[in-house]
Amino acid sequence: MPDIPLQHGVFMAPYHDVDESPTIALRRDLELVEHVEKLGFKEAWFGEHHSTGWETICSPELMIAAAAENTRSIRLGAGVVSLPYHNPLMVANRIIQLDHMTMGRVMFGVGPGLLTTDATMLGVDIRSQRDMMVEALEVILRLLRGDEVTAKGSWYELNRARVHLRPYTQPYPEVAVASAITPSGGMLAGRLGLGMLCVAATEAQGFDVLGENWRTANAVAAELGRTMDPRQLRLVAPMHIAETREQARADVARGLPRWCEYFDRVAPKGMGGLLDHGDPVDLLINSGRAVIGTPQDAIVMIEKLQAKQGDFGVMLFQAHNWAEWDQTKKSYELYARFVMPHVSGANRNRAQSFDRLREDFETVEEERQKGVDLAFAKWRAHAAQSRSGAA
Repeated sequence: MPDIPLQHGVFMAPYHDVDESPTIALRRDLELVEHVEKLGFKEAWFGEHHSTGWETICSPELMIAAAAENTRSIRLGAGVVSLPYHNPLMVANRIIQLDHMTMGRVMFGVGPGLLTTDATMLGVDIRSQRDMMVEALEVILRLLRGDEVTAKGSWYELNRARVHLRPYTQPYPEVAVASAITPSGGMLAGRLGLGMLCVAATEAQGFDVLGENWRTANAVAAELGRTMDPRQLRLVAPMHIAETREQARADVARGLPRWCEYFDRVAPKGMGGLLDHGDPVDLLINSGRAVIGTPQDAIVMIEKLQAKQGDFGVMLFQAHNWAEWDQTKKSYELYARFVMPHVSGANRNRAQSFDRLREDFETVEEERQKGVDLAFAKWRAHAAQSRSGAA
């Protein structure tokens, strides 16, 4: 068993087919958060995108604010804010406001921006995005600590800037950096003491470097006298679960090819290639990139990730909308009913008790029959004594 208890969450870019109502899709994103909270999921993360038509959330902060009003305990994360697109002071102020509005449930994920079409529209140099993210994040962390900051970047200028609210969470909300393939996310997490969002954990290249990127983060942190917390390490995996593998395949028959067509056009080099190579279900399953099957298949995926990574804190179920709405909700329900208790060992004692019953059944049944026979014998003796007394 892992040394730390594994928590579970949902990570939504989101992915919504351009044929569907965007209004209904956004409402369902919020409804999904309510649904999974009732099932025991501990986290929900919202992405930020501005182009391509599919990933329709442009402000994770707005989604967090809306979701917070209809939930009680689930933690809500920006997954992630694309820092090169924003003024650092504005980002810090929005996160602190959400920290108060959610009373400490907000999480702050950061990244350089994934979609090249976003950067192109905004005039951001794609080659500079990682450096811009680091530059902005260092300023934001100073602001979150309450420092006064004077700084000038290529896209912002701050003059004696400070936030007017101190965070609700002390010293400030949890911060996590997106990590995919390169070691840059691990290096930054180790240097600044951040959590990590491994958004490509099941992709071939992302899986190959899972342990290495975490070791990099730990090595950099150790050089600075800091220790990384595996509870703040999160792995993302796409899954669709049904009661049988055949049903799972049928559920995604229409939606998955549409998603593959989109993903092949936006995925970083080496992470696409889903079309024109046979059945995409077979490709995703056989390559280990996704679960399309039963709760047991999801358990196997998690155990494979644990074997590769070691301890990590949260398994994030990637929301992909491959199936119809009812089937999608059923998928999360099956995960909560069968995968979560297996991972946590919640049923271990119950199973042992049932095993004991099966082992001892004949002996117990024999003793029980003796008790029944004794009760009847006592009754017959009592009845005989009563008849004798009456005579």
